Amino acid sequence: MSIFRVYLVAVIVTVVGLALGGWIGYVYKDTVSGAASTLLICIFLAVLEISLSFDNAIVNARILRGMSETWQKRFLTWGILIAVFGMRIVFPLAIVSIAAWIDPIAAVRMAIMQPQQYSHVMEQAHLGIAAFGGAFLMMVALTFFLDRKKDVHWLGFLERPLVALGKVRAVEAGITLALLMLFAMPLTGDDWNDFVGSGVWGVVTFLVVEGAGKWIDESAVTSTAGKAGLGAFLYLEMLDASFSFDGVVGAFAISNNLFVIAIGLGIGAFYIRSMTIMLVERGTLAQYRYIEHGAFYAILVLAIIMFAQAELEIPEYVTGLAGATLIALAFFSSVRYRRRHGDEAEAAAEPA
Repeated sequence: MSIFRVYLVAVIVTVVGLALGGWIGYVYKDTVSGAASTLLICIFLAVLEISLSFDNAIVNARILRGMSETWQKRFLTWGILIAVFGMRIVFPLAIVSIAAWIDPIAAVRMAIMQPQQYSHVMEQAHLGIAAFGGAFLMMVALTFFLDRKKDVHWLGFLERPLVALGKVRAVEAGITLALLMLFAMPLTGDDWNDFVGSGVWGVVTFLVVEGAGKWIDESAVTSTAGKAGLGAFLYLEMLDASFSFDGVVGAFAISNNLFVIAIGLGIGAFYIRSMTIMLVERGTLAQYRYIEHGAFYAILVLAIIMFAQAELEIPEYVTGLAGATLIALAFFSSVRYRRRHGDEAEAAAEPA
């Protein structure tokens, strides 16, 4: 598939989304300048989502490689709809509904009629969201680095000891919970309870989703082929949700309009989908030896940043820049490896 076809849907969504964003800006502010400013906010949010989620595209591609073509297509169609409408619209409404003890319809009315109050409720829920997402992503990263079967190392002096440590049972959960408690130390009262409780649920959710996913896929092998890949699909959806937590909440620092945020982040999500398709179809992960490592280091940093938000306000661009830098360094290390080990690298990149 050509690059044009890969990104065609994302480009169409961009045009429609920006037109809708401009119209919303004009309706709310009743000026052309208001429409233009809303348009710029949508563009900024889309760029922010792409910078924050490029590592997500790499991890998605890594998991999609092991799925059947049918389930790959389902994730890239159903999955993107769940990602855009579920995480960018339904998730914030659910958070506000729960936090403010109001019904979903009232939450929608608040989003439309009282956007500042809506934004305030979302910001109040940020502590628990950051702890949950940070714990889940920490488990994702540690599961990669502590894998006893892992034999390709980018930063060997760090990764070899971690692989050895992976022989200890449930060490990923132990490290994650220890970090959770460490970052919770400055907190007191309800803040401590919210942070630690949400973080523990993040660990539990990872264990349940990963375990259930493996069980579903293994049982599907001996039963119906239609179920094969369902477990990986569910895991990918939960992974995408965890990547989205920080971006969705952080977006309210840029705009308090739910629909503007959904448009901007939704446009970015479609570009991440296109990147995932390109990575899978072109076998990019196999060609660049360390790019997966860079993505998982970026996830590790994102998890730590989410934990640190218990006490610190860390701008979204810092998170995006850190992830992009790690992936870029891994990419250049991969290119250098290919130059030094040309034949060996080409052989490793070829599908078995």
